[in-house]
Amino acid sequence: MKKLVPVILLLVLLVTACAKPTAPTAPTAPTAEPQQPSAPSGETKTMVIGFTASQTGKFNVSSTRQVNGLQLWIDQINAAGGIKLSDGTIVKFEAVSYDDESNKDRVQELYTRLATEDNADFLISPYSSGLTAAAAVIAEQYGKVMITTGAASDATYKEGYTLVFQVYTPASRYLTGAVDLLASLDPNVKKVAFVYENATFATSVVEAAEAYAEDKGYDVVLYEGYDAETTDFGPFINKIEQNGAEAILGGGHFQDGSTFARQIHEKGVDVKFMALLVAPPEPDFADLGDAALGVVGPSQWEPLAAFTPDFGPTGEQFVKDYEAAYNEEPSYHSAGGYAAGLVLQKAIEDADSVDPQAVKAALDKIDMTTFFGRIKFDTSAESHGLQIGHDMVYIQWQKDDSGNLVKQVVWPEAGATAKPLYPKP
Repeated sequence: MKKLVPVILLLVLLVTACAKPTAPTAPTAPTAEPQQPSAPSGETKTMVIGFTASQTGKFNVSSTRQVNGLQLWIDQINAAGGIKLSDGTIVKFEAVSYDDESNKDRVQELYTRLATEDNADFLISPYSSGLTAAAAVIAEQYGKVMITTGAASDATYKEGYTLVFQVYTPASRYLTGAVDLLASLDPNVKKVAFVYENATFATSVVEAAEAYAEDKGYDVVLYEGYDAETTDFGPFINKIEQNGAEAILGGGHFQDGSTFARQIHEKGVDVKFMALLVAPPEPDFADLGDAALGVVGPSQWEPLAAFTPDFGPTGEQFVKDYEAAYNEEPSYHSAGGYAAGLVLQKAIEDADSVDPQAVKAALDKIDMTTFFGRIKFDTSAESHGLQIGHDMVYIQWQKDDSGNLVKQVVWPEAGATAKPLYPKP
């Protein structure tokens, strides 16, 4: 057996030596564009946007349209796949809201619920300055960023808040343009009456407008407020006539403004110019018929306004989408609701985060133009969050060639779509 071992080893060596060497395996040729590993799908975060709406009460018309605009933005963002952050997170939104009944006391109760029980990530204001002032306290108390729309009073942004940001042109600049328009139409008019709703918003507007008018040399012959529930404006109309007022400025909200305009027309009051808050820009104001003719109203936005946006849809696209969703023309309240969503979207995208402090810092830096107009916030300690970029346009109800009531932009001149109708019929 031992003698066989060397023989076997010798045979193995001979076979190995005679075998052909195996060619090395050629390396696989690289593809022209190496395939990158696919990125893992990001987490989807659904952010809760909390707000109240006046489903009932005196603010119902304007509030409903504001909510419609906001909801359109939410629906479109979600349908488009949400906001995509650089870490792969996809941000979508859902709304949680309650009926505030146009009641200030109810607003504080409900915004507290939104902040504590519903854990809303971001807040949108209710409609009206008074209700928003109540909500702002809660937003700041619980560290919630709140975008305010439908709320023009300057006062809310002088309370030292740091998380409340205003989309609308402030009340202090609401009617000053109407004074300028009147001056351009008739330099001989001197006697002006201010008749306005005793409410936070209207009071803020007319205080600034009255001071501006006096500074321009006008004689303010009547300066008087009325209760929000007023339906008989006879006593005020009598004073307007007794004092020889040639122009009327004031109003408050839709219901009272519409009633005031109708009764001015019915009593045949001889005034050359009338500019009212809130009511005239609403499409429903045309239901007054001839009582609407010639009435001027400041508007935060109009479908005719031709802003060139650097963020979000054009005005034409917004109008088309809104009409398709709600089967009505959008008012500036509708546009304001949508614009509030765009502002929040821009801040989240710029912050690349949904962290409240990061979003707040991004809001402080925003200077953007949307279909709604320019948006920029005051960041001083005295007026933090006050809107300083957006300007008003002024509409007037006129008749087209077919005799139909239509809105026209009449001021400023650079954006006018028609010459003002003057004096008021």
